[in-house]
Amino acid sequence: QVRLVESGGGLVQAGGSLTLSCAASGKIASTNAMGWYRQTPGKQRELVATINSGAITTYADSVKGRFTISRDNAKSTVSLQMNSLKPEDTAVYYCNGLFKTISGSSWNLYWGQGTRVTVSS
Repeated sequence: QVRLVESGGGLVQAGGSLTLSCAASGKIASTNAMGWYRQTPGKQRELVATINSGAITTYADSVKGRFTISRDNAKSTVSLQMNSLKPEDTAVYYCNGLFKTISGSSWNLYWGQGTRVTVSS
């Protein structure tokens, strides 16, 4: 089993910055892609950014140029640097990751519990 714990959410004014972090723990044998998603009430969870094991990144068009995803493989963490925040970035942000555990033979997707980001206008 793998546990993901997000941190760094909070309240920020429009134009401000926040950094979200996500730490993975458990009997992890290998880590593949990791990512950040967000969700607002009544809407589906949407992709924000992903980073694969080769550090290749993808971003939603709405955050390109403002958000930066990074990972530290040694610490099993993934971070999201968010700059120039807008009120429409307000959401609960979730991290996920594709992991293979020591006792398992297949890749499984795990999710964190989410951290709330509120951007005031």
